[in-house]
This record gives sequence, C-alpha cells and structure tokens, in this order.
Amino acid sequence: MPTPSWDDFADLALKRLASSGAEYGDIRIQRATTQTIRGEDRRIASIRNQDDIGFGVRVLYHGAWGFAASSILSLEEVPRVTDLAVEIAKGSASIVVEKVTLAREPVHRDRIVTPVRIDPFSVPLEQKTDLLLATMESLHGQASVVRSSAGLWARRDRKLLASTEGTHLEFDLLASSGDCTATALHDGRFASRSFNTPHLRRGYELIEEADFLRQAPLVARQAVEKVRSPAVEAGRYDLVLDPEHLSLTMHESCGHPSELDRALGYEANYAGTSFLTTDKRGTYRYGSPQVNLVADNTEPDTLAATGYDDDGVACQKWDIVREGIFLGYCTNREVASKIGEARSRGSNRADGWGSVPIVRIANIGLEPGSATLDQLLAGVKRGIYIEGHGSYSIDQRRYNFQFGGDAFWLIENGKRTHMLCDVIYHGITPEFWNSCDGVADRSHRQRYGFITCGKGQPGQSGWMSHPASHARFRNVQVLRGEGRS
Repeated sequence: MPTPSWDDFADLALKRLASSGAEYGDIRIQRATTQTIRGEDRRIASIRNQDDIGFGVRVLYHGAWGFAASSILSLEEVPRVTDLAVEIAKGSASIVVEKVTLAREPVHRDRIVTPVRIDPFSVPLEQKTDLLLATMESLHGQASVVRSSAGLWARRDRKLLASTEGTHLEFDLLASSGDCTATALHDGRFASRSFNTPHLRRGYELIEEADFLRQAPLVARQAVEKVRSPAVEAGRYDLVLDPEHLSLTMHESCGHPSELDRALGYEANYAGTSFLTTDKRGTYRYGSPQVNLVADNTEPDTLAATGYDDDGVACQKWDIVREGIFLGYCTNREVASKIGEARSRGSNRADGWGSVPIVRIANIGLEPGSATLDQLLAGVKRGIYIEGHGSYSIDQRRYNFQFGGDAFWLIENGKRTHMLCDVIYHGITPEFWNSCDGVADRSHRQRYGFITCGKGQPGQSGWMSHPASHARFRNVQVLRGEGRS
C-alpha cells in the first residue's frame, strides 16, 4: 500500500474528532531538524544532528481541554492518540469550573515558507568547521586569551496544523545563528567577551554577512581590556544600552508582563504573574513618552513571524505601550475574550509536537526615536554604556530587577572612555522605563531575540525577537558585582 501522507493522518484524526461530540479539535504534525556545531579552544568539541518527528492532538469538549501526543506516526497510532485526547477532555469536563470559549477566527488554508538564500543544511560540514576553527585561532591572536569558543546553529521545522473548523496550514520554517567568545586571564582573574549573531529566520547568509573573522580580533582585544579594567564604583549613573542588551531587558520587564495568562494569574505557581493587571490597560503609565513598544509578529526574519500561531490565528501587529501608556497584551483564542477582545492576537505557540500551545511573548520591540548614538552619548556627563547579555534577576511579578551585560564603558562628558567590569544595574520596571529620555533612530535598529524562553509545566522553550535601537536611561542605580565574567 502507498505510504500515507501527513494529510491522510490529519484527515483520520479530524474524522475521529468530528464524531466525538467535541466542539473543537486540531492535530499538529511536526518534524524538527536541528544541527549544532560547537568549537572550544581551537578544536571542534561537538557536532550534533537531531531529527524529531511526532504529532499532538488537542480537543475542546464541553469547555475543557484534552491533549495527547506520540512520536509514532501511523494509521494505528493516530486514532489511538485522538481517542485518548478526547477521553482526557471528557474527564476534564467533568470537573471544569470555568468553561473555555474560543475567540472566533476565520478559516485559513495556506503554506508558509521561510525565504532563505543559502540553506544552512546544504552547506558542507567541512566549510562550517573550518570557519569555527579559523575564528578560534583568530581569538587566540591576543596573548592573554586563554580560552575560546565558537558555534553555529540551525533548525528547520516542517509542520501541518489542521482543525475541525477547516483550517489547514503547512509550514516550512528555518532559523540560524552563530557566536564566538574569548576568555582572557590577568592577575588570576578571568573575563569573557562575546559576539553573537541574532537568532533570525534566515539561512546561512546570516553567518556569511556576520564575518566572524573580522569580528574575532575585536572580541579578543576587548576581552583583554575587560579583564584589566577597574571595577565600577556603585552609585547612580545614566545608562546607554545597545540593542542586544535591550533585547533581554525588554524580554523580562516588558515581554513577560504583557502575557495575558500571567496577568490573569494562570502562571502563578511556576513562572510568576504580572504587575500589568487588566485594570491598568489604557491608563497605566508604564514608561516615558519616548517609550513605544510594538508587538509585530509579521516582520520578516523575526522568530515569531510564522504566518500563523498554533491556534491557526494569523500573525498580527499591535501596540503594547504607546507614548508610555500600557495598551495591549499577548493573547490566544482562550483568553482574548476575558478582556473584551473579539479576536486573539495570535500569540499561542508550542515548542514542539509533544507540547500544548500556550500564550507566548510576541516579537515586542522598542520603536526607534530620532537621535544618533553619538547624540545619546553626548547628553551624558557621567554614565555607562552597556553592550550584550549578562546575568539577570527579576521577581515573579516582573517588577523588581537587576541586569548585567557583556561589556561596559565609562561615559565621561559625552564620550566613552575606558572599559569597566562588575557592572549590575537595579531598577523597578515602571520607574526604569519612565527614566528613558532618548531612543536612537532606525539606522541603529537591530533584531536580537531568544529561543530559550522558559514557561509552562512541563516547561517549554519559546522563540521571539525584540528589535530595538540604542536607548538612554537617566539616574539608574548601579551596583558592583562580585567578580569578572
């Protein structure tokens, strides 16, 4: 007999669901192919190729969810798992307190493909390992560099989403990234400096354009300067933050608070709630008038721009904060109506076939202003310029936080002077964003993001991008950390 297609499996599940009495059901079939290459200290440390395939069936029966999944894709397994999902939903319906009502969404039939110039899976392995080896060799060109690392990552997701409403969506999505790090030693102390491409939905052209061999000498020099730099003196400083650093600050203090399930208390026992409760929408001053935070799951190349979410809702663009006022949440079809919205914002995503879709942060970015980076720096008498990611800590409501970074420079009288180390700044989310008095223009905009955003029980890793230009923040409390990193 001919091998069944994914559509055959989907039709089998949907017919089963249609006869179950459920008000809604869907099946997601997904195959994820991942390649990760890591180099350490002038050698290739690991090459990992993964291929993961399976399916999940979701059922809404009398206002309660059921879900079941399997890695066995067969004509026997699909009915069994579908019946199990229905059975779980019926069991949940017998004890449900608040019935789920899905926001309406038009039926969609579409195919979404990430446009790439160079498929990373077609690039010879030797070419990739040669690049990493040459990058690490260049990092060791500085005498004080004692450790090096470099890596490449790529993932392709092929997926089919079909629902009892008639939605039928095919996906062929791809993403890539790369990085390198130098660690320097001086007087018994270590310090590291990194260069990272953003994680973006692009092909190997992202790596070629990054030009690791051009970046490596600068990374190595700054690692050496960092390990020899003085520790910061605690106090209040004006901060100028680069886009890569802002991506983490936005993610933790803007992205997570705007997830509506958090604001409703659904995540309270694991990853926290949100200080942005629903009574604040439309009136709460989250930041200064210079702060405009826009969710845009339609921008090409960004991680959450998948065409449709795992509810089958078309990706959209909307305001989270406009001129400092909090306006909007990330929602799915289940929670949208709880704040009076007729349609989901399309932010329901699962990290794989075996996971239940949950509300995830959108591509939330800080809209550009009109300044140049030099103008932002020129307005600072005593401050610190920060690049890259570092350690961070934030409370369960996303209200009190502290952030480090990858590299720091003292700003004196409008100019960057020398590097600093052990910089950690502390803040309260609305106070911090209200201290923003300048954002650089669109020419400075970069699109960094994350593929490891943890949420849910069992835990899932979400993907999203956080574009930004450089931004300036006034009179922020800076602490001295405990040792270089």
